[in-house]
Amino acid sequence: MSADDRYSSPLSERYASAEMSYIFSPRYKFTTWRRLWVALAEAQAYLGLAVTQAQIDEMKAHIDELDLVAAARYEKEFRHDVMAHVHHFGDLCPQAKPIIHLGATSCFVGDNTELIQLRDGLDLLRPKLAAVIEGLGHFAMRYAALPTLGFTHYQPAQLTTVGKRACLWLSDLLTDLRQLERAQNDLRFRGVKGTTGTQASFLALFDGDHDRVEALDEAVSNSMGFDRRLIVCGQTYSRKVDFDVLSVLASLGVSAHKMATDIRLLANLKELEEPFGKNQIGSSAMAYKRNPMRSERVCSLARFLMNLPANAAQTASVQWMERTLDDSANRRLVLAEAFLTADSVLSILHNIVDGLVVYEAVIARRIASELPFMATENMIMAMVQRGADRQEVHEVIRVHSQEAALQVKKRGLDNDLIERIRRDKFFSLVHDDLDDLMDPSTFTGRSEQQVEAFIDAELKPAIAPYEGRLSGAAELSV
Repeated sequence: MSADDRYSSPLSERYASAEMSYIFSPRYKFTTWRRLWVALAEAQAYLGLAVTQAQIDEMKAHIDELDLVAAARYEKEFRHDVMAHVHHFGDLCPQAKPIIHLGATSCFVGDNTELIQLRDGLDLLRPKLAAVIEGLGHFAMRYAALPTLGFTHYQPAQLTTVGKRACLWLSDLLTDLRQLERAQNDLRFRGVKGTTGTQASFLALFDGDHDRVEALDEAVSNSMGFDRRLIVCGQTYSRKVDFDVLSVLASLGVSAHKMATDIRLLANLKELEEPFGKNQIGSSAMAYKRNPMRSERVCSLARFLMNLPANAAQTASVQWMERTLDDSANRRLVLAEAFLTADSVLSILHNIVDGLVVYEAVIARRIASELPFMATENMIMAMVQRGADRQEVHEVIRVHSQEAALQVKKRGLDNDLIERIRRDKFFSLVHDDLDDLMDPSTFTGRSEQQVEAFIDAELKPAIAPYEGRLSGAAELSV
């Protein structure tokens, strides 16, 4: 069958980066198995086992010489993927063949490689998220003082600013960055533990010398870049680790979905718009359409990502005793897809943030249509301060407000409440102050100051460790 006749994952073909796809590729997986066999052999030789430098050098020379067709032939014969690759590697390394995988179980290469993939996947996601945060932070500062209508229940509420709203998204994303960092820091290498985690096979190799078994475990773990390793495990590392990591990725999906949904709603209001290509087509039928397809894609992928932890939880809960194999096929799917999906979401978010467009005139018009009602309390206070009776003022404004609302809702006209007040001599005490009372910037509270404080106290310290790793927004392939 040609490639065109076989299913391929949309994650690797359309959405995820080449870097993340590589981490979960066959080449990365199986060459990591070989690097683990080399690390094991080197540590065994150092600690006195009959492993020669010539055998180690031979293995190193053939790490990247991978023939998946040859390995597949062995797997068809043995029905065992690890032994298939032991034999394939042994064919390439005839001197080293007797000591490849010495004392180890399949999970030595399988589980340790997956922990490396989790670590490297998280290490790729963290600067990507930091770059999104940095770009959105610039956006928040640019529009820190721009008033906009706030919404509660998706109904008009007190004014906020465009930058302050962006900080709500940023607050969630900063939580995700901390969780990604924590999840990566919590990873511990399975190391050299043997069939059921007891290290019995290695204890036998070292003639009952516990210290050398411990030294072997430490040496291999350090060689693969882990300074912490599990003290106890069964045949596998606990699948709760997968659940923990996928929960963190799902949390990122929650934040991305919330942000992208807000952008979609604001796009409908024509206040905010994601990037739209010069030749981009919004609809095959409606030529005028400017659909927020990037944000829609974020929501679509994020929804998938948010559902994956339940799968990992169910897998972790049914790992009988020291292990069972019903996790294997499931995890081949769920781990890779979780990371490729999270990577895709961040790439699209960065692209959106890099080109967000704010339509200030539309925002100002919407404020003008709603602010008169919100300003009535300020008018009442101003009238009272000038000697008017509060209850009388309240009643007059109530009548004017209802009539203005009738103009808007029944007749589709503009809100004319302020004009009604200007024409009413009853409000002559505040006629000269109406422009000041209607200044939108006086209704945003400390929004601007909150944005500045948040950027300085929360955002800048969080992304400082990623200086030099923050790339520009990627061009989307589709």
